[in-house]
Amino acid sequence: MYDFLTFILKCPLCNESLMDDKVQVDNSPGIKLNIEIDNKQGAIFLSSVYESYNYSCDIDIPLDMIAVFSCPHCASKLISKTNCDTCDAPMIPFNLDMGGRVNICSRSGCKNHYVKFNDLEVALKKMYQEHGFRGRSYPGTPPDFDLIKVEEKKDEDKEIIESGTFLQSYCPYCKKSLIEDNKLKVKITNGKSGFLYLSPYLNVFTSKSTIFLYEDERAEDILCPYCDKSLMDKQKRCGSCGSPIAKILISARTKMLDFYICSKKGCRWHGLSDEDLNDIRLDDSLEW
Repeated sequence: MYDFLTFILKCPLCNESLMDDKVQVDNSPGIKLNIEIDNKQGAIFLSSVYESYNYSCDIDIPLDMIAVFSCPHCASKLISKTNCDTCDAPMIPFNLDMGGRVNICSRSGCKNHYVKFNDLEVALKKMYQEHGFRGRSYPGTPPDFDLIKVEEKKDEDKEIIESGTFLQSYCPYCKKSLIEDNKLKVKITNGKSGFLYLSPYLNVFTSKSTIFLYEDERAEDILCPYCDKSLMDKQKRCGSCGSPIAKILISARTKMLDFYICSKKGCRWHGLSDEDLNDIRLDDSLEW
C-alpha cells in the first residue's frame, strides 16, 4: 500500500525504543545500538527501512566478522538462542512496537533476517490504518493516468505541486517510466553498480539501495535502468550541499517538467528548472 515499510524497534530486555530521530539512515530514524567488533567499540545506527542493509557506524566493520550488539539504554547484550541458518552466527533479537520480533544476523555482510508478528492482522491494521506512512497519510496507489495533481494557489499566479503528490517519473532520454512497484527506480554506480529505489511521493524522502551506501556519500553516477544513459546534469549543482545532481522528467498538468535530485545520500534538496519556476512551485520544497 505504501512505498516503503519502516519498523520501530525496541530492546527485548528493557523494552526501551532504539529509534534515534537525530541520526537518519535512508532518510529515516536510525536504530541505535552499541557495537563491539574486532576489539573495537562504538555506536551503530541501522536502517529502519525493511530489507535495507545500510547503516552508519563510528568504527570500521570488517566483512565476515561477528559483532556483539548491546542496548544503549540498559547496556545488556542482545543475543537470541538461535543461530543464523545461513552462516551459523548468533541472531540478534528486537521487539516490534506493533507486536512481534525481528531477528538479524550478527555477522557483517550476512543479510539473513526474519520478522515474526504476534498477530499479523493486528500488525497490518496498525501499520496501514493507524500509522499510515510514519504517521502521515499519502496516496497508496499511483494514478492510472500520466498527470500528477497540480493545484493553483488562490493568492498566487503560480501553480503548486503539493507534498504527498505521486510523481509520475520518466527517463529524459528513452522516455520510459521510472516507476516500478510503486517506487522510483534508477541505476547507480559506486565502485560497483546497483539500483536505488526512491519514494515517488513529493517530500517523502525514504530510499533503499541494492548496494551499500554510507550516509552523506555521493553516488558516482545515476543512470536510467533501461537505456543506461547517465542522468547527471553537468551544468548544475545541488542548491543545498553543492553535490552533482541528476535530472529526470515528471509529468505536470500542462507539460513535462525537468526535476532535479541530489546525488549525495541523505541530502533532501530537489528542484525544478529556472524556466519551470516561473509557472510552478513545489510545496514545502527545501529549495524555497
